[in-house]
Amino acid sequence: MQLRRLPYADPGEPDLRSGSRFLLWLLARRCGGQLAALGWGLLLNLAITGLPLGVGLAVQAVVDGSGRGLLLAAGLLALLGGALALGDVMLHRTAVVNWIAAATRVQQLLARKAAELGAALTRRVAAGEVVAVSTADVEKISWFVEAVSRFAASAVTLVVLCAGLVVYVPELGTVVALAVPVLALAPLPLLPRATRRADEQREKAGRATELATDTVAGLRVLRGIGGEELFLSRYRAVSQEVRRAAVRSARSWALIAAVQVALPGLLLIGVVVYGARLALDGRIAVGELVTVYGAVLLIQQPLRQFEEIAMAYSFSRPSARRAVRVLALARGGAPVAAASGASPSGPRPPSGPPGDGDRHGGAVPRAGGGRLGGDVHDPVSGVVAPAGRFTAVVCGDPDAAGRLAERLGGHPADPGEGHRSVRLGGVALDGVPLARARAAVLVQDKDPVLLSGTLRELLDVPSSGAVDAGRALEAAHCGDVLDALAQAAPEPGGDPMDTRITERGRSLSGGQRQRLALARSLVADPEVLVLDEPTSAVDAHTEARVAKGVRGLREGRTTVVLTSSPLLLDAADRVVLVHGGAAVAAGTHRELLLTEPRYRAVVSREAEPRPGAGGEKDLVDIEESA
Repeated sequence: MQLRRLPYADPGEPDLRSGSRFLLWLLARRCGGQLAALGWGLLLNLAITGLPLGVGLAVQAVVDGSGRGLLLAAGLLALLGGALALGDVMLHRTAVVNWIAAATRVQQLLARKAAELGAALTRRVAAGEVVAVSTADVEKISWFVEAVSRFAASAVTLVVLCAGLVVYVPELGTVVALAVPVLALAPLPLLPRATRRADEQREKAGRATELATDTVAGLRVLRGIGGEELFLSRYRAVSQEVRRAAVRSARSWALIAAVQVALPGLLLIGVVVYGARLALDGRIAVGELVTVYGAVLLIQQPLRQFEEIAMAYSFSRPSARRAVRVLALARGGAPVAAASGASPSGPRPPSGPPGDGDRHGGAVPRAGGGRLGGDVHDPVSGVVAPAGRFTAVVCGDPDAAGRLAERLGGHPADPGEGHRSVRLGGVALDGVPLARARAAVLVQDKDPVLLSGTLRELLDVPSSGAVDAGRALEAAHCGDVLDALAQAAPEPGGDPMDTRITERGRSLSGGQRQRLALARSLVADPEVLVLDEPTSAVDAHTEARVAKGVRGLREGRTTVVLTSSPLLLDAADRVVLVHGGAAVAAGTHRELLLTEPRYRAVVSREAEPRPGAGGEKDLVDIEESA
């Protein structure tokens, strides 16, 4: 396979039953590359181990005074040299292709899974682990895939070498043939301890990576509270644990390497002593002794492949398990099944609101080829957002609001919720292709991310075309952001749309980043737009303008806002109160203020509802504070 064919058009469906099965699946996908590497590896190794034969023939020709024999030996050495050069070049090329192809396939699978899960990925797996899997673990997995063919070539070479020596010099060849299996298997008793120490090192390194990732992500907050030194001391302690674990692991592997060097050395000494006696007795020729000596001397190279494959497997198996853990995550919260053709979860129960089973016969309706549309219904909480209306949802628990936003995007967060997927117009979102679900429903997280690039590139997203960037920026009240970007333009009076935004928008304030992210969501113009606390970082005056702009721009489109801001709530057509994970009240903002004490407690930031509190006074107080 040529590298220009990467990335794959389709990386395939992996076998996720275990880390070992995932590695076997990767090997099967590279069957052609493995056979090519095996062939070139055999050519290289046999050429190397054949050199002693040529040297032995040359020495014997000199002893016998045979010019013809010396010429034949020189020709054989030249032929072996050419085969060695060709095999070395082609094996290296093929091995690199196998390595890159395996790494590319795993990275494509991980990228596909990240795109499928979206923000739900880091809610289910620590961000540090995701980073480790997509970098270091990919490298270890591809190392094993690449090393298998070289190991197989070395194993075949040893068999051929031993058989050849037995035929060529039975007295010494038999000794070598009996000793080689012992040399190859001698490190096995040391492998379990080395593997345990390597696993311990990787586990500690993973924790260090997670701590470093979290620290960098929260650096601005840490500086604000003066916590840099505290987290630095924690990372220093964790990194020292990693260093000590790495030293212990290195000692174990160094011992295995020492065994791989010492035992062949002892065999070499034994062959020389025994062979010298045979030569003095006239039982073997001098050239034959030189041949066996050279073969035993070069036997260390194939034997080292046994050590490498053991290391590669012990390092790659935990990495493969971690990759499988990420790849097994599914939109519905349940792990996907192995690539065996069976359904991963069996029959699914009805997932609609009460009464849907009567209308649909208990089955989950699936979308056809048309456009999705209709009311949005979350069967877990009972929240309903009517089609074409601006609906606000109030949750006293921010975590519950985050889980609701995730479900509205078609990703149930809690496996205990089963397959009660959010339904759009009676269609379960997890039952339609991911691309269609994403086109129909867009969820803007509480902490949206701005990618580096120009503002024009930031707003260049898949959209319906009905909302241009200017209208979206105006609705999100981004006038001050445009002014700031115009001042930062490379040339005075430059177009702010062409001004570059730094990584994650760090040069902007929290409120500015939030409004740019909102403008990006408005440009997309999805059928259903879900906003999780879209104005938590802006002041009250700006928030009022944003609420008015979003309502006007999204007129006739379904919009769901999870918030406790009175200004956004007052702009909504309908407000739903979620308490204890369930929708307990619905109405307008002013109606709920007058009739629902639990609603007043959340909106007015009270710890508990005040018994007998006057609703009219609460309404006045909240409006004045807004």
